[in-house]
Amino acid sequence: MTDSALSRALARIAPSRTTAMTDRAMALRAEGRDIISLSVGEPDFATPAHVVQAAKDALDAGDTKYTAVAGSARLRAAAALHFERDLGIVVPPAQVIVSAGGKQAIFHALLATLDPGDAVLIPSPWWVSYPEIVRFAGAKVVDLPTRADGGFRINAAQLEAAITPATRWLLLNSPGNPTGATYPAEELRALGEVLRRHPRVLVMSDDIYAPLRYGAGAHATLAVECPDLADRVLTVSGVSKSHAMTGFRIGVAAGPLWLINAMARLQSHSSGNPASISQAAAVAAFEGPQDFLLAWRERFRARRDLCVAAINAIPGLSTPVPDGAFYCMVDAAPLMARFGGESPNADEALCLHLLEHGVAVVAASAFGGRDGFRISFAADEATLEEALRRIAGAVV
Repeated sequence: MTDSALSRALARIAPSRTTAMTDRAMALRAEGRDIISLSVGEPDFATPAHVVQAAKDALDAGDTKYTAVAGSARLRAAAALHFERDLGIVVPPAQVIVSAGGKQAIFHALLATLDPGDAVLIPSPWWVSYPEIVRFAGAKVVDLPTRADGGFRINAAQLEAAITPATRWLLLNSPGNPTGATYPAEELRALGEVLRRHPRVLVMSDDIYAPLRYGAGAHATLAVECPDLADRVLTVSGVSKSHAMTGFRIGVAAGPLWLINAMARLQSHSSGNPASISQAAAVAAFEGPQDFLLAWRERFRARRDLCVAAINAIPGLSTPVPDGAFYCMVDAAPLMARFGGESPNADEALCLHLLEHGVAVVAASAFGGRDGFRISFAADEATLEEALRRIAGAVV
C-alpha cells in the first residue's frame, strides 16, 4: 500500500514535529548517545502522591468499567469546581466534558463545528496541533503573526482586520505554548469588543497552563472578562501540566451546552469515555490539596530565569522572559546564514546541529515561526545548565 490509499483528510496534515523530535532523541539514547531532550512539554516532577493513591484505590475497588461518555458525574463536578476555583468560570457539571487529554477536546470541538470553506484564526507562533486539526477538518488556517516585542499577543485591530464572513473560530492559548505569553484582562476585554460585532465567531480559550503563571495578579480568561460571550467560548483545561499527569490522558473543557453535547456525540464514536482509573485520579487532583503548586511554580520560575539569562548570554541567541508555561522561544536570526539563510528549513538544520551536540529542541517553524527554536525548561537545574552549555558550545 502507498500514500494513495490514505484519505484526503489525512494527507492535509503532518506528524507532530514536537513528538517527532522527542522520538528521535529517544532513539539516539537507545543507541547509546548522550542526548538531553528539551523538546517535550512534560513536567519532570512526580505525580502527587494523593493522586497516585486515588488511582490505586480505584483499581482495588474494581472501578474498571465504562463511565458516561462525557466523564463520570463525580469528575465533571470536580472539574466544575476547578473551573470556578482556579479560573473564575462558574459552570454546571452538565456544561463540562472530560476527554482523553486536552488535545481530544480541541479535536472534537473543531470537528463538530467546522465545514469546508470555514476559516480559523490562530495567532502564531502556535501550538503545533492547532493548524493540523483545522486542516484535517477541511477548514482554512488564517495565521495571525505575533512578535516578541508585542508580547507574542494579537491586538484588537489585528483581530478586526482578520475576521471575514468565513471566520468560524479564534483560538487563544494563554499562557501560550511555545512562547509563554499571557493575555492580561484589559487586552482580552478589547478582543471581546471586536468579537461582539461578529456573533458567528466562536472562541477556544486553551488555559491548560493557567496554574503556571509567573506574573502578579490572577489569571485572566475570556469567559470571565466577557461573560456575555460565554455562550460561544470553550475553555480547555486539564491535569497534565498542573499535576504532572501527562500519561493519565485527562483533559476537561467547559462551554455552552450545545457545544458540549456535540463534542460528546462525537466522542461517543471516537473513543467513548476516558479511562476510568485516570478519571478517579483526576478527581483527586481537582478535589485534593493544591498547595504543592506554589512550590512547583517557584521551581519553574527559577528554571525560567536560569534559561533566559543563559540564552541571552550566548552570541546570536535571544529570548524574551516568558510570563507562563515552561517554554522559551529562542530567536536565532543572527545565526541563520550558517544554516541555510532564507531556506524555510534553516531552523530545522540548526536544530539538527544542536542534536549532534547532544541537545534536542524543536524548530520555530514547527510552531508557525521561523529563525529559532523552542526549549522546554521542565527539567532539573543541573540538566538545564548542561544543555545550555552544549548549546553555547554548538553555536559559538
